[in-house]
Amino acid sequence: MAVEWTGLGPELLLSLDRELPGTLGSQLQHELREAIRSGRLAAGERLPSSRRLAHELGVSRGLVLECYAQLGAEGYLSTRVGSATRVAARADAPSTPTARAAPPRPPPPPLAVDFRYGVPDLTSFPRRDWLSALGEAGRHASTAAAGYGDPRGSTELRQVLAAYLRRVRGATADPEFMVICSGFAQGINLVLRALARDGVRQLALEDPGDRDNDALAERAGLEPVAVPVDERGLDVEVLSATSARAVLLTPAHQTPTGVVLAPERRQALAAWANDAGGVIIEDDYDAEFRYDRRPVGSLQGLAPDRVVAMGSVSKSLAPALRLGWVACPEGLAESIASEKEIADRGSPTLDQLALARLIESGRFDRHLRRMRTVYAARRGALVDVLARHAPDVKLGGLAAGFHAVARLPDTVDEQAAVAAARERSIGLYGMSGYRSSGATRPPALVLGFGNLSESSIERGIERVGDLLRGR
Repeated sequence: MAVEWTGLGPELLLSLDRELPGTLGSQLQHELREAIRSGRLAAGERLPSSRRLAHELGVSRGLVLECYAQLGAEGYLSTRVGSATRVAARADAPSTPTARAAPPRPPPPPLAVDFRYGVPDLTSFPRRDWLSALGEAGRHASTAAAGYGDPRGSTELRQVLAAYLRRVRGATADPEFMVICSGFAQGINLVLRALARDGVRQLALEDPGDRDNDALAERAGLEPVAVPVDERGLDVEVLSATSARAVLLTPAHQTPTGVVLAPERRQALAAWANDAGGVIIEDDYDAEFRYDRRPVGSLQGLAPDRVVAMGSVSKSLAPALRLGWVACPEGLAESIASEKEIADRGSPTLDQLALARLIESGRFDRHLRRMRTVYAARRGALVDVLARHAPDVKLGGLAAGFHAVARLPDTVDEQAAVAAARERSIGLYGMSGYRSSGATRPPALVLGFGNLSESSIERGIERVGDLLRGR
């Protein structure tokens, strides 16, 4: 499909050499034919006007008109009075590089209901508030904001975030030791590379947990070490028995079990870090969305010299914004900032200023309060429909966030249930995908409900209730 250039459109790269034998007209015809044959100009693509192309090439307009007419006669171009000259759709045109490649497989049909974990309600992104904040940022930004700034990020956003994290999460955040990044994905890569440069060789990871972190550790040159998670969170005794000097965990709402790291384990983890000279990487990914429990403070506030606290707006606003932050211990701040500078010189400044405006004005918290109500209603819908259609399923991890863990009866084959549900156009995801061993026992599902309406949740569980019951 050709891009429909609007306005003048971009320049068209054609090469004319006045030192070569032959006329400029024949060169121009050859250049355009080759551009069309090679696929550089797609069928239906608009060419520059004859007047503009003549100006760009430094030739007469008559020469361009003659070229367009000749290629039109040959079937390469189509022209209509009052309309732009375009590349013709020619059935006998030589194959383009794209056409020569094997045809891409058609994407699978969209699922009727997809309980994918980790996706917020994309329809609730506060577009008006964001555009307003972006406009305010653009109007008030200094001229210097358009240049290469501090790779750590906008001073304004770092100050606002530090104050916000101190107030809301109980963190000990200093804007001087914060780095703004492109979401958690970039942030964790920066941190792991900095740790590897500092001599860390192993990274402890929660089990079950996000197995993508194993690959991230390996790419940074670190060996992933699985540490079990139980009903009180990460087992610190097992961690202490390993040689790992760094651990990545989700203490406020563990991924995927949803358990909260118990107070005594928080203390034990801080003691391990101090005694072993270890580093704790805290992924505070969805702690904003809590329901029937008191807020859990950031682990970073307990041991600021040993904890790298990471957060982003991917769950609170939208993943597409690609904005996150790393609150660094003083001893790691310079190294992580250096990694950020090497990676991309800094995240987009106007977006950072807009986020600062959104938070400082109270519009960010207004959005969070509204979304807590929305997600709480969806959580209630999931609890209710499972109680009716699969009463033997035990739900856990519901105190915060927008996913739940469904413990299935032992008679259910987890993988078979997931496969059968997909045949019914329902997306289910097994706990086995989060276990380092891939074990399917005990059978369980991770049910995301953030991006589903209450009616979709109802409809989805109704379709697979028999699969979850195991009969």
